[in-house]
Amino acid sequence: MSELLSRFDAWIHEGGPSALVMKEYLEPAAGPGDVIFPPTFAPPEDDKGVGAGYIIEGEGEKSVCLLDSVGSQANRLEPIFKTAKYRKLVPQFEILVKERKVNLLDAGHRAADALVRSTELATELETAFNECASGNATSLARIAPTSLVFGAWDSRGSQVKVPRLIDSTVRAFGVRQLKRSAQYFSMLEKDEVEELLDVDTQKQRKPLSKAGFLDAPSGRTHGGVIVSGEIVRTTIVNLTALRAIGAGADEPTTLRRYILGLTLIAALAPVDFFLRQGCLLVHDLTKVPTSVIVYRDGKRLPATIEDVEEFAVAAAEAFGVTPGRAVKFDPKTAKDLLKKASKAKEES
Repeated sequence: MSELLSRFDAWIHEGGPSALVMKEYLEPAAGPGDVIFPPTFAPPEDDKGVGAGYIIEGEGEKSVCLLDSVGSQANRLEPIFKTAKYRKLVPQFEILVKERKVNLLDAGHRAADALVRSTELATELETAFNECASGNATSLARIAPTSLVFGAWDSRGSQVKVPRLIDSTVRAFGVRQLKRSAQYFSMLEKDEVEELLDVDTQKQRKPLSKAGFLDAPSGRTHGGVIVSGEIVRTTIVNLTALRAIGAGADEPTTLRRYILGLTLIAALAPVDFFLRQGCLLVHDLTKVPTSVIVYRDGKRLPATIEDVEEFAVAAAEAFGVTPGRAVKFDPKTAKDLLKKASKAKEES
């Protein structure tokens, strides 16, 4: 057991490597060169009249398109700790909202989420964030250890920022953007619409088209991209930030082992790449995934990562995982948060 627990200790002690960098190569499920649809993002506020679009930098072979962002990847990875295989590795806190249950692992801002802070956990979390900023992350790990893995910003309370340890993105290289158009045909004839709905189709063409009672062309819009280069999922485990996690007066090794175990599980767990409608990716078997340990002096060495699940289980047992519990959403606490936010806005 001691050998298993200490297998990654060189990573968590002073002088250890800066990062673990992993790359996986993907391709469209329909095959290389098929059209995929990246996410669209709203334009900057000062770009009035410009619609949502893809994020593509550069041109031709040098172009890079974002297929899945850091935040989106985190939201896909964190819920794996609700599955039967991994749920015992982290506390399972649930927030009861009327008849609905929301797992803390689904909260967008994790331990800093307004929903979570509107429960009896509010005081505990406020203390935990402040202790974390003072060099003791143990309390936060007892309630929401994934906030130490994926990062959190307690913007509505202590203002403490917890850096993320895992940074994962999916990007496509060498992309060509396409356009598409469509035409909707109503099942009602124009004269039928006028007779049955008692309307003037000329005067009310736009609302009738929008409601689906008249033909409606969609115009030219985003038609996806064709990738001529590689599609790469890059995952960086920030070991420098991991070593900054303290345990107060206690030896931090047990805590760091526990958080590292969760981070490696999240980084290495098999996941599906159904990123969004029209963007289903699979592994490219013609290219071998890579794992590299990177040191502060720039030295890069192949990383051998074995027995991660066994290590994570052993590290969790050594740390002692809190069982978690169900807590109720408290409207009064939520209203207090709202008042605090309103006051802060008035003073700014």
